[in-house]
Amino acid sequence: MFGLAAKWPVDFSVLALARRLLVWHTRINHASVSPLGKKKLYIGALFPMSGGWPGGQACLPAAKMALALVNERADILPDYELELIHYDSMCDPGEATKLLYDLLYTEPIKIVLMPGCSSVSTLVAEAARMWNLIVLSYGSSSPALSNRQRFPTFFRTHPSATLHNPTRVQLFQKWKWTKIATIQQTTEVFTSTLDDLEERVKEAGIEISVRQSFLTDPAVAVKNLKRQDARIIVGLFYETEARKVFCEVYKEKLYGKKYVWFLIGWYADNWFKINDPSVNCTVEQMTEAVEGHVTTEIVMLNPETVRGASNLTSQEFLDQLMSKLGGKNSEETGGFQEAPLAYDAVWALALALNKTVGPLKAKGRRLEDFNYNNRDVTAEIYRALNTSSFEGVSGHVIFDAQGSRMAWTLIEQLQGGSYKKIGYYDSTKGNLSWYGNDKWIGSGPPADQTMVIEEFRYLSQKLFVSMSVFSGLGILLGVICLTFNIYNSSVRYIQNSQPYLNNMTAVGCMMALAAIFPLGIDGLHVRRKHFPVVCQFRLWLLGLGFSLAYGSMFTKIWWVHTVFTKKDEKKDKKKHLEPWKLYATVGVLLGIDFLSLMIWQIVDPLHITVEVTFTREAPKGDLDVLIQPLLEHCSSEKMNTWLGVVYGYKGLLLLLGIFLAYETKSISTEKINDHRAVGMAIYNVAVLCLITAPVTMILSSQQDASFAFASLAIVFSVYITLVVLDCPCLAVHWQSDAQETMKTGSSMNNNDEEKSRQLERENKELQKIIQEKEERVSELRNQLSERQALRSRRRPSTVSNQNHNTPPRNNCHTSRLQMLYK
Repeated sequence: MFGLAAKWPVDFSVLALARRLLVWHTRINHASVSPLGKKKLYIGALFPMSGGWPGGQACLPAAKMALALVNERADILPDYELELIHYDSMCDPGEATKLLYDLLYTEPIKIVLMPGCSSVSTLVAEAARMWNLIVLSYGSSSPALSNRQRFPTFFRTHPSATLHNPTRVQLFQKWKWTKIATIQQTTEVFTSTLDDLEERVKEAGIEISVRQSFLTDPAVAVKNLKRQDARIIVGLFYETEARKVFCEVYKEKLYGKKYVWFLIGWYADNWFKINDPSVNCTVEQMTEAVEGHVTTEIVMLNPETVRGASNLTSQEFLDQLMSKLGGKNSEETGGFQEAPLAYDAVWALALALNKTVGPLKAKGRRLEDFNYNNRDVTAEIYRALNTSSFEGVSGHVIFDAQGSRMAWTLIEQLQGGSYKKIGYYDSTKGNLSWYGNDKWIGSGPPADQTMVIEEFRYLSQKLFVSMSVFSGLGILLGVICLTFNIYNSSVRYIQNSQPYLNNMTAVGCMMALAAIFPLGIDGLHVRRKHFPVVCQFRLWLLGLGFSLAYGSMFTKIWWVHTVFTKKDEKKDKKKHLEPWKLYATVGVLLGIDFLSLMIWQIVDPLHITVEVTFTREAPKGDLDVLIQPLLEHCSSEKMNTWLGVVYGYKGLLLLLGIFLAYETKSISTEKINDHRAVGMAIYNVAVLCLITAPVTMILSSQQDASFAFASLAIVFSVYITLVVLDCPCLAVHWQSDAQETMKTGSSMNNNDEEKSRQLERENKELQKIIQEKEERVSELRNQLSERQALRSRRRPSTVSNQNHNTPPRNNCHTSRLQMLYK
């Protein structure tokens, strides 16, 4: 019925016990009588003298002390004598099942059962209702036992383990911890306690970040705590497992000033010094690992010097108990801390039974009439226990609606190898009494987690200043080139280089250089709300600067390729160059960029985003903090799509420019006399851009490298372009000036230059006339040769005469040629 037969391999099941009720139903109870003439009432008790919690070592002597005093009192159960029948349960449910059988099926009848150890109490309390027995436990803390539907007749002087949880939550809040971890032994008592703790911390806004459990070996669980950076750790396990846990804690270095452990307070005071064959750590190592941990312990010994129902103070009780133990070391005696609870459990039972005598007598019943079918006596005992309230050696004894003891919680800390009281907590009133003597290995309570400090990454200012200087010098060079082109626009060599396109190139280069300034501006220089404006400047300056600089060069090379790479029969060497077509081409390229950028900004404007995917960094020094780097970026919702479109379009232009430059490298023309220099500049720009674009995308998370790479690419492209395009013009101009200076001995003014141009034009006209005269002379010579051949065929016989006459004719023709030259 209760799963006992399936859970423990014993000789009977609860069903078998139920069948035996038929036998007991007809049995008549004859109470035993003591030598003093008192009727005996028997208490069936289970005291664990060994096992996971050997609490019977001190609790059994304490219970016997209480029985002796109760039986001596004339005002408590004067007609009765209480007798204790007890067995060693070894804190083992299987063994306890066998012993429960003996208690129930061996006379005399027991009026109350007193188990200890939560696992044993669970078994006894669940079966006891079948026999109408009250169960009063002195050493059971499992929260599961607070279930009145499952355990309707259960009481305990040991408070529920959940009573620790309000105290723990209060301490978490006091020390401002919002993140904790737990490790538990896999048993019902600890699982129920942890479930209750999880509900309470959730209500308090505290997170359980790590929850580990183990059955026998805690090594893996402790390693997981270390790996997940657990700092504030609540440990729920028995004393023997506690030694195993802290041996692993020592091995994993999960102790020290960064960690705080919360343990159960009912271990022996020297639990970590006890030699345990299952633990391969020395006492010194264990002592080092447990230093500074905090325990929460139900107040089991009245801290006040008051005499309660037993007429003993708590100190007097301890003195008598030590005497009973024969001077045995209390730290090595199991259950010494719980002994006051066992003592008060007997007193609570005695006072409750004493309270039932009157009501039972009014009903015509007596305590000795109790049997396992008598519910009336059980009901009266239940009522009496439920209303119990007295001062015991463990403090004020009172039970809540679930039959659990209500008590204060003692807070202790291990300091220098011994436990020190640091406070009390009254959960009924929510009152924390604090001594202020808590001691920490560090400067104070540690943080509940590694503190993460967010820190923005900013561009190196030295790098920014350096690139700004190069950019400024480049802009100055662009202004010089632009001024030179404008001032010398009437020079024939410069005219043939299409100076207006060169001017556009210079302006585009200066815009590209100017983009370096917003590229280096970040959150260090401007506020976050102004950062999108910086993003716009970056995009527009680079976009339009590229269109002007590269577009004008591309237009030149395109025109040269269009005109001079046609088939011979379609060439038109006298084709007139119309400048407006060149300007229109640049305008189209610029318009495409302008339109695409405008659509981008309207549809999906740039905004600031923060990258947080960096690995956390540990600062120098022994600080329990990590730095979380952050980096600001200019981005939009569909940034990759827009970049793909822009990079694809401009990439095609760059590749086409390289192709056109290669195709026209051997062409020579006076229409655009610098197209070879333009081709060289296109090679430079294309290669740098095709390399820089993907590299900067890859290095986007490294602000210094990305900025340096992009800025140097712009600087090199611009410098090389300006030098390649404008230096030849400067050289030709200076060479022309030097030649004119040598001819005239002085610098040429505007009139001399005009005369020189006029002479050049006249020289060309004369050369043209000479060429026409030479053609006429050649024609006349051809005619003369033809006439001579004709005459020689007609008069072959007069060759000698013709020879005498030939010189005069030649002289005549020579004179005619001279006339033509004149």
